[in-house]
Amino acid sequence: MFRQLKRTLVATLIAALATGPITMAFADSADSLPDMGTSAGSTLSIGQEMQMGDYYVRQLRGSAPLINDPLLVQYINGLGMRLVAHADSVKTPFHFYLVNNDEINAFAFFGGNVVLHSALFRYADNESQLASVMAHEISHVTQRHLARAMEDQKRSAPLTWAGALGSILLAMASPQAGMAALTGTLAGTQQGMISFTQQNEQEADRIGIQVLQRAGFDPQAMPTFLEKLLDQSRYSTRPPEILLTHPLPESRLSDARNRANQMRPVVVQSSEAFYMAKARALGMYNSGRNQLTSDQLDAWAKGNVREQRAAQYGRALQAMDAKNYADAAKNLQPLLSADPDNAWFLDLATDIDLGQHKSADAIKRLNAAREVKTNPVLQLNLANALLEGGQPAEAERILNRYTFSNKEDVNGWDLLAQTEAALNHRDQELAARAEGLALVGKLDQAISLLSNASAQVKLGSLQQARYDARIDQLRQMQQRFKPYQKM
Repeated sequence: MFRQLKRTLVATLIAALATGPITMAFADSADSLPDMGTSAGSTLSIGQEMQMGDYYVRQLRGSAPLINDPLLVQYINGLGMRLVAHADSVKTPFHFYLVNNDEINAFAFFGGNVVLHSALFRYADNESQLASVMAHEISHVTQRHLARAMEDQKRSAPLTWAGALGSILLAMASPQAGMAALTGTLAGTQQGMISFTQQNEQEADRIGIQVLQRAGFDPQAMPTFLEKLLDQSRYSTRPPEILLTHPLPESRLSDARNRANQMRPVVVQSSEAFYMAKARALGMYNSGRNQLTSDQLDAWAKGNVREQRAAQYGRALQAMDAKNYADAAKNLQPLLSADPDNAWFLDLATDIDLGQHKSADAIKRLNAAREVKTNPVLQLNLANALLEGGQPAEAERILNRYTFSNKEDVNGWDLLAQTEAALNHRDQELAARAEGLALVGKLDQAISLLSNASAQVKLGSLQQARYDARIDQLRQMQQRFKPYQKM
């Protein structure tokens, strides 16, 4: 079922995905099973892992089709942090990213960074199944599997792990090219990699299902999801990508099912946010193919209240995508009337208003929302509506606060750059664009823009000192990242 060479090579360094369950009886059995430990300190410190993670995230933003949709980013990070809160050995912050990719897959890498392919929303029947994928990846991070893989290879084979790590991003953006790069890097060490990968997978399964259960999700979701993937592979000439990059022998699936069966049965309902996120991911991020089908919407329309609302939301999304604003508003209005502070509905209502050039309506609606001062999604919507409505000074006020609190959100910096341009604040526009470039790893260009901004303000001013200090920070970052640029 697997092309063992390519599939297992990528899995080791990309830190595999969704697989089986674990735990004993009807209790938390974290201490009742052997633990491989989390030692990898002789290779990398936690600080080094975080530094490498920072470097690779910037490269990822610049080279992969990341989905920067504020609603979806907020949802997957909220779901991820719910799981992290129930994980042990958490030594780094966690960040979750979504990639626009129709091949089902996920991976984790240095510094608590977890990447999910958007296809997961198409394949996951419920929130527990999606959470099972994330719990598995979180466990790869907490057990430091990538650092341990590096340590193992430095001992046993002349692996140029730098080159292998450099291929992670390539594998994400272009799986075929990434596999080829990793195959070349790891030639001659396949069997050792296979064994190490399977060991890591079993550990991530065991720990991941404990996290899943403690977070209040259905542990049966793990084996159910795996079995679903295996069933699909039986009727396809090419297995799902997730099975190409994550080894799944039959014994592993059996172990996953056995461990789930030993846990206390639980009935878990998917949240409304899961259905909204699924509708949005399928309807707006589908690589040119309509995946939010009428069959899916009709099935939801016959389901529970959460599914019915998702069906209505999905139809509004479809109308909006077709620029049929009247139908979009008609489908959305009952939802908005029943729940006027719902961020999913307010975001779409704002898009409909702006599509009809009714920015004043959008501004009024958003200002009336109770969470507009605390919800980042609503803040971005309001800033965008103010900018479209010819009120850039008000937008600037919101965005200065937003970017201070959300420094790693490219949306905020891009919108701030547009706002400063509208205000003819050339130096501040350049500075905002520089921050956006730095986030995608283009540090040279960011420094150049900041130098230009510094030259445009009064000599010796506080603003110039601020720009110059930021230039120094980016140059120091360049020095820290130098070792990884050779990868």
